[in-house]
Amino acid sequence: MLTKQRQEWILKLLEERGSVMVTEIRDLLGTSESTVRRDITALDREGKLVKVFGGAVAVDRRVTTHEYTVAQKSELNREEKRRIARYAAALIEPEDFIYLDAGTTTAHMLNYIEETQVTFVTNAVAHAQSLAARGMKVLLVGGELKASTEAVVGSQAMQMIQTFHFTKGFFGTNGVTKKAGCTTPDANEAMVKRAAMAQCRKSYVLCDSSKFDNISSITFSSFRGTTFLTNRPVTGYEDCENVIVAGEMP
Repeated sequence: MLTKQRQEWILKLLEERGSVMVTEIRDLLGTSESTVRRDITALDREGKLVKVFGGAVAVDRRVTTHEYTVAQKSELNREEKRRIARYAAALIEPEDFIYLDAGTTTAHMLNYIEETQVTFVTNAVAHAQSLAARGMKVLLVGGELKASTEAVVGSQAMQMIQTFHFTKGFFGTNGVTKKAGCTTPDANEAMVKRAAMAQCRKSYVLCDSSKFDNISSITFSSFRGTTFLTNRPVTGYEDCENVIVAGEMP
C-alpha cells in the first residue's frame, strides 16, 4: 500500500473511531510500527490528526482521557523503554531509599537493578513481588488497586507516602509538554504521583520520545521542576538541560 493510501486509511479510521492505536493500524494494514509512526507524525505535522502516546486522536480531541492497560502499554516502544530503564537503574546507589512508580518503563528497571543495599517503596504490586523475589527490601503502598494499570491509588496510599523521605524517585507519565508538564488521565494516579514526587530529593520521569508533545487530562508535575530520561533527542527539547538522553550523559 502506498504512503498516501495508508494515510487516507488512517484518517478514515479516526473519523469513525475518534482514536486509534499504532498496534491496531499495524495489524490491520500488515505493516511495521515504524511505518505507522512515520505516517502519524507526518499527518500530525499537517494538522490532520493529533499524535498521542501509542497512537493518534482526531483533531477535535486534543486532550486524551483514555488510559491503556498494562498489557497494551507493554507492547509499545519496548526497546526504547529498556534503554531508558537500564540508564535509570544505574543511577541507584548504596543506601538509597527509592520510590518506584507503577508503569511499564519502571517495570523494565527491575531487570537492571544491581545494587542490593537499597530500600524500595512502590505502589505497583507486580514491582513489589519482583523485588521481593530477588531478596530486596520493599514496602508496598496500601490503598485501592486500579485494575487497568495495576497501581495502588487513593487517600490511604497518599497518606502513607507522605510519611517517607526518598533519596530518589522514578516515575512514569502518559504525556509531556513544556506548558502542561507531566500528565496522566487518572486523577487518583496524578495525586499519588504528585505526593510521591514531593517527598523525593531527586525525581526522574522515564518517558520514551513518543510521549513528548502529548497531553493527558491532569498535570502531576511541572516541566521545569522535573528531570526526564528518554531514548533519543526530541525535536523542540534539544536545549532543555532537564531532558537527558539515556546513554549520552553520565
